Amino acid sequence: MSELVIRPAAGCRFDEVSLGEVMLRLDPGEGRVHTTRTFQAWEGGGEYNVARGLRRCFGLRTAIVTALADNPVGRLIEDLMLQGGVDLSFLRWVPYDGVGRAVRNGLNFTERGFGPRGGVGCSDRGQTAVSQMRPGDVDWRALFGVEGVRWFHTGGVFCGLSEGTPAVARAAMEEARRHGTRVSYDLNYRDSLWRAVGGQARAREVNRALMPFVDVLFGNEEDFVAALGIEIPGVDTQYAALPTAGFRTAIDAVMKAYPNLTAVAVTLRTAHSASTNGWGALCRYRDTYFEVPQRDVAIFDRVGGGDSFASGFVYGLLSGKEPQWALDCGVAHGALAMSTPGDTTMASLPEVLRAMAGPNARIDR
Repeated sequence: MSELVIRPAAGCRFDEVSLGEVMLRLDPGEGRVHTTRTFQAWEGGGEYNVARGLRRCFGLRTAIVTALADNPVGRLIEDLMLQGGVDLSFLRWVPYDGVGRAVRNGLNFTERGFGPRGGVGCSDRGQTAVSQMRPGDVDWRALFGVEGVRWFHTGGVFCGLSEGTPAVARAAMEEARRHGTRVSYDLNYRDSLWRAVGGQARAREVNRALMPFVDVLFGNEEDFVAALGIEIPGVDTQYAALPTAGFRTAIDAVMKAYPNLTAVAVTLRTAHSASTNGWGALCRYRDTYFEVPQRDVAIFDRVGGGDSFASGFVYGLLSGKEPQWALDCGVAHGALAMSTPGDTTMASLPEVLRAMAGPNARIDR
């Protein structure tokens, strides 16, 4: 297994850079998408949420590489991102044609769910600006070689947007590794994204081609089977929850297939209801396993919990902490992020540290 040597902060402009789509999330609050008359607007996106969490909660210097159609919806998404503090130097504006025939911005209608009613997502993201990005749209050599980046993050959501996005991800990942930037990738398999571009077979082809450039991999049992084609005994077509031993088998198989990986981290989740989940995590770092056993946590809005787990875990590694500390941090941050509405975190570092010390919801005053 490879050693995870991270570039020093002093020689880099950014601690972390993400590549991915940022959508406008339209949230009906306590209601349903198909019956509501009002929506609350948030920004969100799998890869972006990691950068925002590292900036907003953990105070690191982060940026997002993305693209938006230049219209009022795009400017609203920009305004929301500005509030999150992520650097937008690499936001590419694409001219809007007036009605969205050629380019548009992604929308994500999302219900939180409650009790027996699970969350519901309805994406509207065809022909978006970021899905049409090409490898040459960004000077990757300048970003990683001149500006300097300690950590780069992208994933299967971005790569599933179109036929062209995997090439963009590969160009970025190759250049990142060339300059000593560590690379993380969240498999984050979404059937709806891959359905029109080749389905599960295409997802496996894309992800397998990108794995040799990854240092830290995030995923779950469904991701390993659907997105990588790793066969795991005991996983049925419904992806029933695995016992911890099953997850270890899955992780071992992934790391055997891709020996360049330093770490594979998975969240452990049991959905008792939309409002109460068992929540924990398991990680193999080189040849050693680390675990945070599941405990039940109350869920207000589970969307983005995995991204907040990833940002907490990455923060731990960027800070030079031991893998167990990084895993504890990821679990605590993910739990806190799921206690508030929206895709992105509203937690602070002191709150994360307090949650890591033990479950405690006393009033802080």
